[in-house]
Amino acid sequence: MSTSNATDRVVLLTGGTSGIGRSAATELAERGWTVAVVGRDRTRGEAVAAEASSLSGAIRFHRADLATQSAVRSLATEVRDSYDRLDALVHNAGLSSSDRVETDDGVERTLAVNHLAPYLLTHELLDLVRSSAPARIVTTSSELHRRAALDFDDFQFERDYDAVQAYSRSKLALTAFTLELAERLPDDVTANCFHPGFVPSTELFRDASLPTRLLVRAAGLVPGVGTDPSEGGDRLVRLVTDPAFGDRTGAYVTGGGVVSPSDEAADPETRRRLWQHSAELVDVDSDWPPVE
Repeated sequence: MSTSNATDRVVLLTGGTSGIGRSAATELAERGWTVAVVGRDRTRGEAVAAEASSLSGAIRFHRADLATQSAVRSLATEVRDSYDRLDALVHNAGLSSSDRVETDDGVERTLAVNHLAPYLLTHELLDLVRSSAPARIVTTSSELHRRAALDFDDFQFERDYDAVQAYSRSKLALTAFTLELAERLPDDVTANCFHPGFVPSTELFRDASLPTRLLVRAAGLVPGVGTDPSEGGDRLVRLVTDPAFGDRTGAYVTGGGVVSPSDEAADPETRRRLWQHSAELVDVDSDWPPVE
């Protein structure tokens, strides 16, 4: 999957209208990819697409609010109807909510967007990804996943909700999901995740409390603390295009390269239990991908 033959490549990139997603979308379009960008804001999404009009590839905007499972399924249908191949599926959308809010599906919102949406969207699009193999699935994780533990007795923080812990737990779930997915996929489809760095300018904290937003903004002013969106975008693009990740799967990547994730994310029993629990929450059969 080199840049030399990228003109017929298609990537679906959620959270692609701002921050590292927008940076990555532009870079991939510059390399000739068709980038299907997913976001909630139509005006912003169409602006990103218009800015790519002079590039060798293209950016096409698809509007979806990934907090609801019906929207995720509708997005998958739209993608299947719009593209005959999907060489890369990138789960980059994320949020941090200051208060505990449930979606229309009765799921805590941070968990719904950051973990369950990638789980369900992968389930819905996996046939298209596999038919496009060799292909890749990439997820945006966070080093904050190391601060969390999966409490299956209170998986959705119905007791003692804490915004940072809810976000950290959602990224732990996403990381564990990616590693379990890598074990289940055939050899010609890889699944890897990465930590983009601390990016103060991202829209990640748009739903956080005012004190949290001010703290993030202040931290971004400290030299050496924040990461530029382009740096995080470069890490994303590397996992999509670098030949080194064409046959490497189940990797967790930071600025220092491939490192070990937390013990809990790597634990096979925890991953299997999470997979089953996630399937129940989005109402799919947990026995996927199908064994050929």
